[in-house]
Amino acid sequence: MEDARFERQYRTAYSEGYLVYDGEDRLGRVELHYTPTVVYGTLIVERETDEDDILDLIEQIDDELVLTADVPRDDFVVSVYQGRDLGTYSDEYFEEEEEEDESTNSN
Repeated sequence: MEDARFERQYRTAYSEGYLVYDGEDRLGRVELHYTPTVVYGTLIVERETDEDDILDLIEQIDDELVLTADVPRDDFVVSVYQGRDLGTYSDEYFEEEEEEDESTNSN
């Protein structure tokens, strides 16, 4: 998984979230949560990926994201999930849906 690259989506005082790309194709996302001694990661891959590639990707995440964060750590614990993106929803989405429902019901 040498072509993996990371695009940061957010950063807070204790966490970061990244989209993960394999070349130009989106592979998934990783969320990192920093505690005083342990960094917890949640890795979601959006396609079938063998375990060796997952382990390589975790190592790359550790090298490029976790260790460069200048946060001391005793351990890096990663939960890995495989699934697909169903969408992103926000208040704006629900407001638009509500407006559509109101206009449909008034006709």
